[in-house]
Amino acid sequence: MHYQPTYNSRDPQYKTPYGAAASGTHVQFALRPPRVEAFSHASMTARFESWNNQILILKMPWQGFELGQDVFSVSLDTLDYVGLIWYSFRLETLNGRTQDLGPYQLTVYDGEEPVPAWFGEGVTYQIFPDRFCRSRIPDPEGLVGGRTVHAGWEEFPEFRPNDRGEVLNRDFFGGDLQGVLHKLDYLKSLGVETLYFNPIFEAAENHRYGTADYSKVDPMLGTNEDFSLLCREAHSRGMRVMLDGVFNHTGFVSRYFNGDGFYPDQGASQSQDSPYYPWFSFTQWPSRYESWWGIYSLPAVRENDPSYRDFIFGGENSVVRRWLRAGADGWRLDVADELPDDFVRGIHAAAREEKPDAVVIGEVWEDGSTKVAYGVRRKHILGGHCDGLMNYPLRSAILSYFQQGGAERFVEGMETIRENYPAFAFYSAMNSLDTHDTPRFLTLLGAGSEYWDQSKEWRARFHLSPKQRTRGRELLKAAALLLFCFPGSPTIYYGDEAGMEGFEDPFNRQTYPWGREDQELLDWYRSLGRLRRRWQALRRGSIRYVHGRGPLLAFLREAEGERLLCAFNAGDEPRTLTADVGRLFLLLGQAELTQEEELYTVTLPPRSGAVFVVK
Repeated sequence: MHYQPTYNSRDPQYKTPYGAAASGTHVQFALRPPRVEAFSHASMTARFESWNNQILILKMPWQGFELGQDVFSVSLDTLDYVGLIWYSFRLETLNGRTQDLGPYQLTVYDGEEPVPAWFGEGVTYQIFPDRFCRSRIPDPEGLVGGRTVHAGWEEFPEFRPNDRGEVLNRDFFGGDLQGVLHKLDYLKSLGVETLYFNPIFEAAENHRYGTADYSKVDPMLGTNEDFSLLCREAHSRGMRVMLDGVFNHTGFVSRYFNGDGFYPDQGASQSQDSPYYPWFSFTQWPSRYESWWGIYSLPAVRENDPSYRDFIFGGENSVVRRWLRAGADGWRLDVADELPDDFVRGIHAAAREEKPDAVVIGEVWEDGSTKVAYGVRRKHILGGHCDGLMNYPLRSAILSYFQQGGAERFVEGMETIRENYPAFAFYSAMNSLDTHDTPRFLTLLGAGSEYWDQSKEWRARFHLSPKQRTRGRELLKAAALLLFCFPGSPTIYYGDEAGMEGFEDPFNRQTYPWGREDQELLDWYRSLGRLRRRWQALRRGSIRYVHGRGPLLAFLREAEGERLLCAFNAGDEPRTLTADVGRLFLLLGQAELTQEEELYTVTLPPRSGAVFVVK
């Protein structure tokens, strides 16, 4: 006789509610060991990590007998607890034989405050401001940082070190807010509902992650008024605007540190009487100080300093509040796991108070529910901190699936995230195939393993061959379809839709190829945008996997009477999938449908995906 497992945390027969639970929930657990094992007693041990690892042991009374299995159950009251609970089970026979199961993770979050749903529903477009679109060739004279400007938009970014061995990132192309304004209708045609900007504040480097002045838009990008105008125009087209909050460090070249003396006021490196001196940690003033990952040009700030906190989020005219008033709708927090939890909570509270539907998204590269940074388990998605995170685990899973197959690993990895995350965080994730910090997906999928162990010079010169590009484009189209079908906000890194290539920074940060776009990809991304906007099942529906083996992956998205089947073939041969879910009608993609009575067989071409309406 084939028995069901003794315990399965993802099955409502064993645990309800599914996944994470709001604080105060009574979570029901059941064990179902086979009767032939003759277990007579069962117990559960729960370790409340955030309560100094307090242990609770509960007896699990026998409830009866079903289909050859004994049933033991218990209810766990999560009280007013917030944090992770690690639980395990013990089964015992009358003669003393035991079986232990676990430990398993239960995420308990503060569910008091509603999380705005808008971010996770629509398409996000990530803009690296210097490289997206310029309205003019700017004059760098007198600007902070001693910049140079490429006269030709199609030139290659500087990547070689200077004679001192440094890559200064002071070469600019002059992308600006006016350029973005001119392209809002283009972005609208992609179905974009959120514009996410990499940093826009005054800074010496082209990436602008070493902030020089939080109070002003970088003059090369435009003015504060230009930003507010852009927000108004975006809002009028149904788009929201998200800014990059870089609050863990400033620039060496900044009015706060003022390492090069550019600013007239005294910064922390000029005077210990500077109001900014307490913001930084000097080991030997002024030349030795803590910096982000040891990079001298990015001095780390002391986030516990009261004046710094007041400046970023505490004061009425704080950075967080001021830019929301100027038109922004949310913040993406750079290196969120390097900010103290109560600092993130302060940002979140200020943002919500200033604009009740503002969202805060955190940059975290791992499973955000179990993330440990500086020896502390982080509270990123336990409520009142981040509303969602950048979903790098999804990116890794999609890349691995389309490079190697193994749909089983994709399902297991993504179901682990879904189980560990509160629903608000799972559905408010920022889902990207690539970002300014990763190689372009088209390059990775097209190049295969060719780039391993190659020099930076080689990677700088690399372009996909026609054969590689054809393969890469097929895989990118399938991967982007998967991204747009998955819960959370599908995020386009500028130029992916145009077929941009490139390995790591700065090769992934080249200028958008206006007038030279890959039209096939562009049309595909527009179709994806229409798909995401049209179907509520994709915007906020549940997800249920119906197949996940080898190169074949398929899941259902369901909401408000809509059912969509999303199917993918990562392999190099056509594959067939039998779908016993209802009548199928092809919405998007390439697939052959054959029908025998109520059973449909879907044949997917190599390296492809398709979406069907299920009736």
